[in-house]
Amino acid sequence: MPDLLIHPDMPVIEALRWYGPIASGPPVDRDQAIAYCRGLATAHYENFSVLSSLVPVDLRDDFAAVYAFCRWSDDLGDETGKTLAARAQSMALLNWWEDQLDLCFDGLAEHPVFIALRGVIDRHAVPKRPFADLIAAFKQDQTLHHYQSWDQVLDYCTRSANPVGRIVLNLGGYPDTPANADLYRMSDATCTALQLTNFWQDVRRDLIERDRVYIPLADSGLTVDQLRDWMFREDDPAARVPFIRAMHPLVEKTWAFFDAGRPLPGLLSPRIRPVVWLFGAGGRSVLRSVEAIGCATLWDRPSLTRLTKGALVGRAWLGAKLAGPAPVASDPTPNRPSPPASPSATSLPAA
Repeated sequence: MPDLLIHPDMPVIEALRWYGPIASGPPVDRDQAIAYCRGLATAHYENFSVLSSLVPVDLRDDFAAVYAFCRWSDDLGDETGKTLAARAQSMALLNWWEDQLDLCFDGLAEHPVFIALRGVIDRHAVPKRPFADLIAAFKQDQTLHHYQSWDQVLDYCTRSANPVGRIVLNLGGYPDTPANADLYRMSDATCTALQLTNFWQDVRRDLIERDRVYIPLADSGLTVDQLRDWMFREDDPAARVPFIRAMHPLVEKTWAFFDAGRPLPGLLSPRIRPVVWLFGAGGRSVLRSVEAIGCATLWDRPSLTRLTKGALVGRAWLGAKLAGPAPVASDPTPNRPSPPASPSATSLPAA
């Protein structure tokens, strides 16, 4: 077999020259496809490595294939630009990507990512719906840029975030059945909270780079023009005060979703428990960092320090070693009540 023409470091948009809608590189075997996805999962910045040692060895290639699907979907929607022509191009690419997903589920995968993903689907009986929902969210990004209501934002999260948690549950051995309904409800709550946290963290970047505003404008009494004006008035209380007042209730609502999903790790097997805990704990740490700067994310983007990330990974690793039924420790966030401990909760420390 010839070597794969695209390197994991190559931008997705550039890789389309070989594996895109009007180009077809040499045939790719399964081992090459998995190697590409594995490289892609380790070549891009994320808060935590997708393939950390917390992921069971036998699931790492599966996680990598799912990550590669998400990475390509995201970049096809975001990396063409923000002009009308660029958005039309992204829509065309996402339609092609959707066709590739159909081929994959028909057993006719052609693209390297879908060749790797087909094995994941076969091993874990993952349904098409969560993958299709993710593509639908990226297509929505091309036509809807400014959100007006809280319900509208939450509806977007059902496609942009919740499917990832549902896929992870499938990989962990928890199919979407009535018996697992509570697990899926808690996973959806956690994923929604993670997506909302990302929105509040990236207010400035989304506005500048994508002309996107996920703050519910009508509910908050804000306008896009106000945000664009205030962005350059960092030291002006007339800008800071109303923005911060609008953000505080959104952050509080986000905490409610984290609280609803908090028992989830303790109800999962020790195999998948630490990595699920880490994603939730990392998101809670980011939201605390948003609060730590007074929710002033129109002027500053908070992020986790290397020390904080290392501490969280260490706590997850320790929890994996001590895995077993034990009460969840109280949330160390000041002045924030902890949810009731689940009787089968994990020994992982709270974060």
